[in-house]
Amino acid sequence: MDIRQLRYFLAVAEAGHMTRAAELLGMAQPPLSQQIKALENTVGLVLFKRHAKGVTLTEAGHALQADAARLVHDFDALHSRMQLLAEGKTGRLVIAFTSSAAAHEFTPFALRECRARHPGLVLEIGENNAAEITEAVADGRLHCGLLRVPVARPAGLVFETLQHEPAMVALPIDHPLAQRQRRGKPLPIQITDLEGEPMILVRRPGAPGLYANLLALCSEQGVRPRVVAEVARMLTNLNLVAAGTGISVVPSSMLGVHRHAIAYRPLVDGGRLDVPLTLVYRADDNVGPTATFTTLLRTLADEPHPAVATEPPQKKAAR
Repeated sequence: MDIRQLRYFLAVAEAGHMTRAAELLGMAQPPLSQQIKALENTVGLVLFKRHAKGVTLTEAGHALQADAARLVHDFDALHSRMQLLAEGKTGRLVIAFTSSAAAHEFTPFALRECRARHPGLVLEIGENNAAEITEAVADGRLHCGLLRVPVARPAGLVFETLQHEPAMVALPIDHPLAQRQRRGKPLPIQITDLEGEPMILVRRPGAPGLYANLLALCSEQGVRPRVVAEVARMLTNLNLVAAGTGISVVPSSMLGVHRHAIAYRPLVDGGRLDVPLTLVYRADDNVGPTATFTTLLRTLADEPHPAVATEPPQKKAAR
């Protein structure tokens, strides 16, 4: 017994005539009769009484009709659900961000657009560092992730840069470098200004990209910052800056975190510290919901959206 035979059976039961049912099904009458006979042989029961005016259901046929209708309905519903899943219009999507990727204005914007455009997708969202997100995507525990500079590039993963933004130096609000001004405007920071400064870095095993590049740039220019702390999360990093522990370098989208306690300044000679927003996913999993999400992010990244705000001039201290 197969679903096609049940469809034929229901069509004949509704039409009450083999030829009319064949016409409705778009097939010849002899093959339809053969399929009905095959179904009767399978169940071991006569399903129709044949007579001059057509056919009528036997008692066994009546017993089969309701179940056949339910099975065909369930099959069609299942087929529809699987088709929506294959088209990426429904299903579960497990994603994670680094804290700095989550702080980028593009990330919440993209999530809102995904929910608005694809309400059938269920988003399960988490947070982790870049190394663990990359490992989880490679292992299949995540469908995709958003991070900054990739810390590793395992085979089979795709890394796509969605956005770029400059790096900013984050300093305690009362730090001498934060107080420097020219014509009433804060002065940017140079790499040479970092000589001997206490630096707070996100732990390199978890996110070596940006900070490895920073230390390499310092080394090239003969600058020796003092690394006084390595932390697991960028927000922890900024908490320590706000507490006066040291200074750090962060993506410009972090500007505004602890604004009352942190001053953010451009890094004028840190061109290589341009910070990307990177999408990672498995090449063999870019189908269904994953493909819907990656395609949407790619599309949104090409559309204009509000730029990250720059820091307003500091108010002059009251004398």
